[in-house]
Amino acid sequence: MDTRDRKFTTRADAFEAMDDTPLSPMTEPTLGDIVNRRFGRRDAMRGALAVTAMTAMGGTLLTTTRQAQAATPSFGFQEIAAGVDEDHHVAEGYTADILIRWGDPVVPGAPVFDPMNQTAAAQDQQFGYNNDFVGYVGLPFGSDNPDHGLLCVNHEYTSEEVMFPGVARQGADFEEMTADLVDVEIAAHGGSVIEVRKVDGRWTYDPNSRYNRRISALSTPMELTGPAAGHDRMKTSVDPTGTRVIGTLNNCAGGMTPWGTYLMAEENFHGYFWGELTEDHPEFVNYDRFGVPGQSYAWGKFHNRFNINEEPNEANRFGWVVEVDPFDPTSTPRKRTAMGRYRHEGAESIVNHDGRLVVYMGDDARFDYLYKFVTDGRVDPDNRDANMDLLDSGTLFVARFDEDGSVTWMPLVFGAGPLTEANDFFSQADVLIETRRAADLLGATPMDRPEDVEPNPATNKVYVMLTNNSRRTEDQVDAANPRAENDHGHIVELTPPDGDHGASRYNWEILVKCGNPNVAAVNAMWNPATTEDGWFTDPDNCAIDGQGRLWIATDGNQPGSHSNRADGVWALETEGEARGTAKHFYRCPVGAELCGPRFTPDDRALFMAIQHPATSGADKFPGFERPSTFEDPATRWPDFDDNMPPRPSVVVVTKDDGGIIGS
Repeated sequence: MDTRDRKFTTRADAFEAMDDTPLSPMTEPTLGDIVNRRFGRRDAMRGALAVTAMTAMGGTLLTTTRQAQAATPSFGFQEIAAGVDEDHHVAEGYTADILIRWGDPVVPGAPVFDPMNQTAAAQDQQFGYNNDFVGYVGLPFGSDNPDHGLLCVNHEYTSEEVMFPGVARQGADFEEMTADLVDVEIAAHGGSVIEVRKVDGRWTYDPNSRYNRRISALSTPMELTGPAAGHDRMKTSVDPTGTRVIGTLNNCAGGMTPWGTYLMAEENFHGYFWGELTEDHPEFVNYDRFGVPGQSYAWGKFHNRFNINEEPNEANRFGWVVEVDPFDPTSTPRKRTAMGRYRHEGAESIVNHDGRLVVYMGDDARFDYLYKFVTDGRVDPDNRDANMDLLDSGTLFVARFDEDGSVTWMPLVFGAGPLTEANDFFSQADVLIETRRAADLLGATPMDRPEDVEPNPATNKVYVMLTNNSRRTEDQVDAANPRAENDHGHIVELTPPDGDHGASRYNWEILVKCGNPNVAAVNAMWNPATTEDGWFTDPDNCAIDGQGRLWIATDGNQPGSHSNRADGVWALETEGEARGTAKHFYRCPVGAELCGPRFTPDDRALFMAIQHPATSGADKFPGFERPSTFEDPATRWPDFDDNMPPRPSVVVVTKDDGGIIGS
């Protein structure tokens, strides 16, 4: 599918279509195949109520008073109604405040945002576009302070049709994009670090903080570290050492380490490259597996580094996890190549019982894989400096899901199994640069867009968000289980044995199958206590609060979609009789996606990133039903000012009585 086709009226829809193009050879059974075989013998979802009855009724909700009372929910809030309009909405008894918006000053002395006269120099000092991951670390470091800290925010991509005056959603020729506009886009990517504080019960950020920093794709030098650093395939005409690169691209979900650093995960980097990939290109097999060049932006029109024919190796320098020290705004971010190169979604971690750090990561594409990275060294809780290079040495594993309910983690190690010269791997660097191809050869299980993957420190279970897979065909599933043309996604729960995240085999279960349970053909699977407002589709990001409760953020609920409602946040029960029950907590404005939910250590504030407002589904939004543009957007959230376009923003939710979120 050509994602540059003008039928995609928004950048958000175009990026979704990029993920809809499977590049995996799918040589192994899909997760759906395994689910079918396994649950064909086991009709019940462990711990849920009446699933056999739900399936027999086509997944409809069983909402009698007796059944609803049988659950013992841990979430006490009154859920909001599902729907879609121009504003955002939060549960009764809570307040959702705008903390920071695209264009707000980050670096001290940054100019005031002027949407009609944007420049790259200004954007390089201002809050970037399409905020995604949100991380929080208390000030001072080690204090776990719930009222004062640093917020670390990714800026994933840009949406030119609502970002620039007079510019429509661009097609393949990018005729309206100038060099100046492209540089604004490049500067709007990357991340921001800001100092935040609660004052008189409300959160604010300090635009003059010494900690504040813009990390941009335009100007921020980065170091390549680990096994692939300095390899010939990482060298360019500008960097003959293969160890230095400017910027980071398409940073989606991420993570925070126990030593207070910020992990930025590079996802759809392939879309930024131009050129012609032919069989005589030195990276033909590698780039073909990644969809390089995607040519979704005009960057290669003005910058040779983004043209694979001008700089054959530049794309190898993206697709990594980047570690940033938010406590030192002068520090050089480091791309940790030991963690592998693919379209990263998330990098959430947990300290294993033996002291090693385990980082879970998804490759966000249909029929791609689930990974974990286990450090060689152990976390030293008393010596921060001793942890600063832990991510340069360890073992990367890819997951194979088996019919018996187990997950086998297979190491991606040069010389082991098929990862040898016979398959054109000549070093560990080659294995990491071509992580996807290495995982193909090991027989990893193709997944349905594995996005955020988060371990729960309270239970040691791990939750995998599988957003959807509309490309799965009937012959890959059976009639009893998930799902051909899976538009809705599902959530998988992993259980390491005895809480050992370093183990080579886990158990797995399906927690929920998403979608409308009132439509038999959807074959959704929820606890019957879930209401009409409680079900959702397209799980994307998630968060575990301090009590071990799971919260889900979605990407794909929009006007005209299979849900015809807005994205947002849902609370999801994972334990006891209430397991599999979802409740609707927060709703995005039209066209927006909910990203990066993050709690403060006391669970009394919830930070959320609202990206691409006024885009997805705007042309099907009742009463609007036309392309959304800078001059004529579907909503002007959050300012609702005729002089301001829609602005991606970070929202902070607090309970009006000062209590714990979700209580």
